[in-house]
Amino acid sequence: MAALGWLTPRRRSATARSVLAGEASAEAARKSSQEAVGTTEEPQFPVHGDDQAAAFFDLDNTVMQGAALFHFGRGLYKRKFFETRELAKFAWQQAWFRLAGVEDPEHMQEARDSALSIVKGHRVAELQSIGEEIYDEYMAERIWPGTRALAQAHLDAGQKVWLVTAAPVEIAQVIARRLGLTGALGTVAESVDGVYTGKLVGEPLHGPAKAEAVRALAAAEGLDLGRCAAYSDSHNDIPMLSLVGHPYAINPDSKLRKHARQLDWRLRDYRTGRKAAKVGIPAAAGVGAVAGGTAAAIALHRRRR
Repeated sequence: MAALGWLTPRRRSATARSVLAGEASAEAARKSSQEAVGTTEEPQFPVHGDDQAAAFFDLDNTVMQGAALFHFGRGLYKRKFFETRELAKFAWQQAWFRLAGVEDPEHMQEARDSALSIVKGHRVAELQSIGEEIYDEYMAERIWPGTRALAQAHLDAGQKVWLVTAAPVEIAQVIARRLGLTGALGTVAESVDGVYTGKLVGEPLHGPAKAEAVRALAAAEGLDLGRCAAYSDSHNDIPMLSLVGHPYAINPDSKLRKHARQLDWRLRDYRTGRKAAKVGIPAAAGVGAVAGGTAAAIALHRRRR
């Protein structure tokens, strides 16, 4: 009995400590649960199965490093469509674009005029076929993995994904098809009986024209722009970005970065190894490397000065 009497207080003491530990654990769990209820979680995006939503991606420096038109020019030069002098101009414009990270309207206009004069008299089918080859030679390795992952997220959610670019629509369609996207909106060059005339239909798909193209496509497809997303690197595309409910600034120029921060737009930067800056929701997976040729671009820039 003495032994039992000696054990009883110890058992009670142990039980008391167990109860205290259990109560403390329960209180902590209850507090954690209450805090979780008060926390607002980021809604899933893109929304799976929303057939009134789609995504619109700018091409140059958003989906791909550099400008598609300049890469296309390199490919045409290789096939002897024009002389070395024109290639030098294309090379400088591309180097400037990589160095500055923004579109120069004068350079872009010169590139378009050059491209139109170069393709004049050639068949549309010929350029489409060449475009497939040029994609493999100069463009495939320049696709930003991070932006590609964003586009794939929309596709996986059952949504349509369109490129929207000032590049020739034939080139844009090749890139869209190779990436498994729905299609592309691009600048339309006039052709008669399948042969390029050297003129444009309307104007280049740039700035406000992109917004109008997206608006028209959304109406034709029965899309709700408030549910759609748009992605671009350039402040020139603010009209397009402003149309949708989910605007993203991708590798933004300084003006777009400032605008995105003011309006709390989501931002992604895949141009360096650092973590993407966060505006709105956490950065998506995938970081692209800086395109080759930066040193050459700087040298060219200094030489011109």
